[in-house]
Amino acid sequence: MSTAPGIATAESAARRPTTQLELYRDDGPAARLLGATAGRRIALTPLPLALIGAAGLFAVVAVEGGGASDGTVAAAVAWFVLWAGVSSGRPHSDRFAWALPALLRLGEYGSLIWIGATIGESASAGALALAAALAFRHYDLVYRSRFQGRPPAAWLDVAAGGWDGRLIVVTLLLVAGALPAGLFVLAGVLGVVFVSECVASWARHSVGAVSIYEDEEDEGD
Repeated sequence: MSTAPGIATAESAARRPTTQLELYRDDGPAARLLGATAGRRIALTPLPLALIGAAGLFAVVAVEGGGASDGTVAAAVAWFVLWAGVSSGRPHSDRFAWALPALLRLGEYGSLIWIGATIGESASAGALALAAALAFRHYDLVYRSRFQGRPPAAWLDVAAGGWDGRLIVVTLLLVAGALPAGLFVLAGVLGVVFVSECVASWARHSVGAVSIYEDEEDEGD
């Protein structure tokens, strides 16, 4: 029985990452949907697509700085989310695909710090607190898979929202005038969720099952 195009697109957009690079991207529903639709129709490797988004974002940051209006910030973030999200639909098999997770981190963290700067010192502190919680998440994505042999729980992907979802939420909070409080709330909630789930996972994990990569064996060997 054939699957309707709309259902197939939704299933593709909602699927979990199938490669390590896709896992490290930390995509949310918006990025996956963009990749499953527009990304399949663009004959470019993923890095140039993400670079288009990042270049536009940081060009606006450089020109407007902390004096950017809410509308300008929203437009720049939307540009980044659009192009970086589209890149998720391209095969991550070229020689430069390894740079994508780092570029997405730069775009997300840079956007948060910029948004905080447009509000003031207290919002900058909230942006840094949120970035710290996200750094824990991204560290966990790499090393949980490396040493436990499996990624974090699927429900945690939903709770995290993906880099795209978090940027959309923070931008909406900016437009609604809910910053800096919204940044501190997000940082606190996500930080507690990330750390508690990670601790619970390691408490259940058998120490003897830990796998060490060859390049992390004793240097003296």
